[in-house]
Amino acid sequence: MKKPITIKKIIVTILYIFFFVFFVGTIVFPFFWQFLNSFKTQRDLFSIPLNFWPTEFTLDNYREVFSKQPFLDYIINSFVIAGISTIFSIVIGAMASYSISRTRIKFKKIYLLILLSITLLPPITIVNPVYMLIKNLNLLNTFWGLALVNTILTLPTSVWFLSGFFETIPVELEESAMIDGATVFQSFYKIIIPLVSPAVFTVSILVFIASWNQYLFAQILNPLRIRRTITVGITLYQTDHVIPWGTLSAASIIVTVPLIILVLILQKKIISGLLDGGVKG
Repeated sequence: MKKPITIKKIIVTILYIFFFVFFVGTIVFPFFWQFLNSFKTQRDLFSIPLNFWPTEFTLDNYREVFSKQPFLDYIINSFVIAGISTIFSIVIGAMASYSISRTRIKFKKIYLLILLSITLLPPITIVNPVYMLIKNLNLLNTFWGLALVNTILTLPTSVWFLSGFFETIPVELEESAMIDGATVFQSFYKIIIPLVSPAVFTVSILVFIASWNQYLFAQILNPLRIRRTITVGITLYQTDHVIPWGTLSAASIIVTVPLIILVLILQKKIISGLLDGGVKG
């Protein structure tokens, strides 16, 4: 006997369809369109009526990406800066989150909400003081200066996510370790960190992506050619009179594909880390 169709099922189905269309329309299709444009000739890009499929596939756009700019150097710079930022943010965030979870203070959740609200502050409002700070530290046009800023920007998110996971770990585990002679730091990295490794892994991916996509401070703090990141380098192909859409499309694909591959390969661990935090926290 078939179950009757209820209003709830109809609403849920409509919502599923809406989110599917929204996902395809705002994420999948634009990326697919950009992918096709990266293989089009100038004639196809500006043809009227517009050609959806390239009439002639070409790799000239990808060749121009690396011939007109040292794009490979930009990719390496982005990897190095994002990697340093991720390590700093996770190490500092893990220690801060552990301290918060093990400290008995009132209104702890409010403090965390205030910390998280810092991420809502428009980055443009702190450009001047950040620039002066990095300049006074002699870290302009260095990996460490931009990595430091990325760490500051991503640290509230790291602390917010990780503190919920540390709250789920029983204190008795650390007390037992200390009875056996372990120090606080030894119990932290030998017992607690392995237990929250899915969360650490998930937050690491999120921090890496945020650092990889950073543009504003990368443009201001690292304007030197040999220290540019790919988010800055991708804007340098256009001139005052010409916008090479094919080259820009190819460059954007090169920038995006590594992140997509990374997320697809590690999606199970990312989802499991987020779900564990949602269930336990």
